[in-house]
Amino acid sequence: MNQLHIFTTGGTIDKVYFDATSDFEVGEPTVEHILREAQVNFEFKVTSLMRKDSLEIDAADRANIREAVMASDCRHVLITHGTDTLSHTAEALADIKGKTIVLTGALSPARFRATDAVFNVGLAIGALQSSTEGVFLAMNGMIFRAGEVHKNPETKRFEQDS
Repeated sequence: MNQLHIFTTGGTIDKVYFDATSDFEVGEPTVEHILREAQVNFEFKVTSLMRKDSLEIDAADRANIREAVMASDCRHVLITHGTDTLSHTAEALADIKGKTIVLTGALSPARFRATDAVFNVGLAIGALQSSTEGVFLAMNGMIFRAGEVHKNPETKRFEQDS
């Protein structure tokens, strides 16, 4: 992997808690901080496409994500995304040729001490380096192929479709 292009879309991974309103809002992308703290040994660039909860991402947003990925000159693409519709966006990208694309997110904000964000980003980077061309999801310690996975809302885990 010579260079990685990271697209951020928002989601819990980038959420910030506001005491004044007792609410969470999508903030600045955190993936660059995660990779810098990890002292990764590859080049990457980060493009923020939107700052939305994934439940707010619609078909037009998915078309914009697709267009950005296709226009990227990088063969390896990481997308940070909210987990509720992560699999839907992955399916919208599944037929893109010539790239390895991995989507990941977090169930708790990256800014929290107890978060799965750092692990999931690391898992996604590993998947990018070891997977062939295609679209994958990296969540809960597992790598899934797009179109073969769903989020179980009760367990808050991603599961292979049967």
